[in-house]
Amino acid sequence: MIFKRFERFWHWSQALLIFTLIGTGFEIHGSYSLLSFATAVEVHTFAAWALIVLWVFAIFWHLTTGEWKHYLPTSKGLFAVAYYYAVGAFKGEDHPYKKTTNAKHNPLQRLAYLGFKLLISPVIWVSGMLYLFYSDWPAALADVLSLQSVAYVHTAAAFAMMVFIIGHVYMTTLGKTVFSHIKPMITGYEEPEKQESQAKDS
Repeated sequence: MIFKRFERFWHWSQALLIFTLIGTGFEIHGSYSLLSFATAVEVHTFAAWALIVLWVFAIFWHLTTGEWKHYLPTSKGLFAVAYYYAVGAFKGEDHPYKKTTNAKHNPLQRLAYLGFKLLISPVIWVSGMLYLFYSDWPAALADVLSLQSVAYVHTAAAFAMMVFIIGHVYMTTLGKTVFSHIKPMITGYEEPEKQESQAKDS
């Protein structure tokens, strides 16, 4: 057992809400018309608040269970993992990092997730809140900041999040099979490679 029940719930709920935000965000920007501008804004706002609530629970869970330690950056094995994703995976080599209940994420994942949580997410939330509560801005803030600049920052952060998601999804396909890295986030269980090789031998 690698990923606990709440961890899996949090992961897939977060994914659903983020994709909802991306979809409605593009409609708000006029990229296409599926709902309506007003409906897209309502859905976008609701999904944003729902994601904030989910993150509050997730942060509390990580802090109280000690799971936050899995995101601490480390350089140990970093270059080996980077080489695997750049070259080794395409040569059929084994992944150099083995997941355990005490170390779920490899060094490259830790850096990516840390960047997502400490850089992309704060920017997108602060800019989103500023945009949402624009009518309540104090005069001092309105004098030095424009709604257009906030919108640009929010959109840039959203695209950064999309880049992260594309990279994240791509790397999940670099296992023994396309879905071998996705399965543990559904079942919670990671099958040891030793058992896989024994199964092949038999």
